[in-house]
Formats: sequence, C-alpha cells, structure tokens
Amino acid sequence: MLQNEKKQSFIALGQFLSQFSEEKNTRNESVLGNDLFFDDFIKLIELSQSHNGWYTPEQVYFAIKSWADALTEENIDKWLSGYSTEFSQDNKKEKTVALILAGNIPLVGFHDFLCVLITGNKALIKTSSNDQHLLPFLAKYLIFIDQSLKDKITFVEGKLENFDAVIATGSNNTARYFEYYFKDKPSIIRKNRNSVAVLNGQETKEDLEALGEDIFRYFGLGCRNVSKLFVPKDYKFDTFFEAIFKYQDVIHYEKYANNYDYNKAVFLMSNFKLLDNGFLTIKEDSSYASPISSVFYEFYENIEDLKNRLEAESEQIQCVVSNNLIKDSISFGKTQTPQLWDYADNVDTISFLLITSDKKL
Repeated sequence: MLQNEKKQSFIALGQFLSQFSEEKNTRNESVLGNDLFFDDFIKLIELSQSHNGWYTPEQVYFAIKSWADALTEENIDKWLSGYSTEFSQDNKKEKTVALILAGNIPLVGFHDFLCVLITGNKALIKTSSNDQHLLPFLAKYLIFIDQSLKDKITFVEGKLENFDAVIATGSNNTARYFEYYFKDKPSIIRKNRNSVAVLNGQETKEDLEALGEDIFRYFGLGCRNVSKLFVPKDYKFDTFFEAIFKYQDVIHYEKYANNYDYNKAVFLMSNFKLLDNGFLTIKEDSSYASPISSVFYEFYENIEDLKNRLEAESEQIQCVVSNNLIKDSISFGKTQTPQLWDYADNVDTISFLLITSDKKL
C-alpha cells in the first residue's frame, strides 16, 4: 500500500526525536543517522530562541516530544487505516502541493508536511519567517533515511510556482489574499481560530491546573490554546487563580512580560474591569481572541443554549475543552498534544490530498 512506502521513514524520525527532552538528551546508538544529526539537532534547539524569541528550549522540547510520541508505527497505522481504499488505488497521480506554513509555535506546519509526503505527493514549502530552521532540519534527516524523498521536498523563499494544490495557513486577512490568489487551485485555506473551555464549577484543582497547560503552553500563541472561558453565572474565579499559580514563572520571559504589561495597561486605560494575578489578566468579553497574557470569559445560564452557540460559531473555534459538558470536547491539559487524526479546523487533510477532483475545502 502507498503509505507503507514512506511510513518507515517517519517511524525512524520519531525514534530520532525520542532521544531529546528538556531533562536530558539521551543518545540511542540504535537510531539511524545519529553521527550526522544528533549533536547538530541539540545545537539547533539551543539556537531556536535566537531565531524566534518565543521558541524557548522548554517550548521546542515540548513540540519535539509531542511528535516523537505521535510518530510510532501503532499511531501511524491507526491513523491511516481508515483510508485503505483510497491508498490502494495505484493510479493516483502524484501532485505537487504548496505548503504555506505558519510560525506561531514550533513545527506547527509539520502535520501538513507529513500528510503530503505520506500520501506519495511532493511538498513545495514556504516556511514562515518565524520558523525557518526546525522543519528543514527534519527534512534533511528524512532524506538521509529515504533518498527518494530528495525529489519530493523543496523549500522556496520566493514565489510559489508549478504546483497542483495548496494548503495555506494564516490570519483572516491573509486568508482573503490566499483565496483570491489560489482561486483556481484545489486548496485548504486556514484562518484565525481560537480554543475555549467550558466550566461548570465542579472542576477539581487538578482539572484547573491542567487547564493552565492549555492556556500557557507556547505562551498562548497556538490556535489550540484556550483563550476564552465560559463559566456559569456567579462563578467565582478564586479556585481557578489558585490552580494556575504554578505557571507563574511565565512572567519571567521578557516577551511574555512585555505583552502582559502592555495589554494590561491598554485594558486599564480603557476602564475595563479586570481580574489579575500578576501574570494573567482575565476580562469579560464576547470575543474569542484574547491577546497574549490575557483570557476572556463569559457567563452562561443554560448549557444547552451555550452548546447551540458554540455549534453556530464553530468556524471560529479550534477546540472545546471541558469535562464532557460539550460533545467531542477535549480533556483538560490535552489541547497541545493532538493525535495524528486530529485535523486542524476539522478538515481531513489526507482525504483532500487523495481526491483527484478539483475540490476546494
């Protein structure tokens, strides 16, 4: 089957990535390519914050571990098993897929890159200026493992040309440009989305501590980060603030602290009522998109009404976190560890890549 041609390469990559952690980098002599790549990858991790101030070693190591955990034979087989009919069609024409990647969190575009290659297509990649080093390094490792990938991976800096389909990730503003520019190509165009948590006041301290992970991981820069809380009327935030106090060290990162000071000052000058614990402000607001170092909240009176609203506004939402209050919601603390089969914007990238018609998603 087609996916088996590239599956072993990504399993090998997962084994390579599994050697690296914030606590200790442990060299496994059975891993392929360590003589060429192990030390250089450590150096790249150490340099990442100089390339992008948000890419602290802690955040980069977290992203690496997440992909090491995902890229196992068991996970890849489970992921691709539902596409067996499509993959078995040997007459699929190889396509060149342009990838316009975001750079808000480390390796945020890796899933699209993986999908393109494991479906037997070519990746024409334009990285974000904020994340120009990690993915190219992993691409070099994959090419070392499988030389046939050399002709399937191309990074470009200028204009994208000679491609059959496109997957582009950006803001609502850039999405309008993408939709116009790529109107004649099959495409997935991703816009701004945010994630929310729905609380009912029965959450344990452990639940709320885990919610802190959903808020503060990657400094809140990801679309899977919780930026909005829905809480029952008269909800008291004391327990929430107590639970997230363990994340107080986030304020010691200069870029986060600068955002905290600036956004807090803007809110106060506008006479907004805030709750503040010294490293996070929370503000009652109907918007889903809160600025860095802030979380918005709204009160609700009826959970069914809230469910209907979230369904109606689903195109603005990436994830919903709760203790099973909302159908298909994610458990606290799990937003930044998606499985291979968890697709951005709920658009099945593998199906898009396997279809032959010019379908726009």
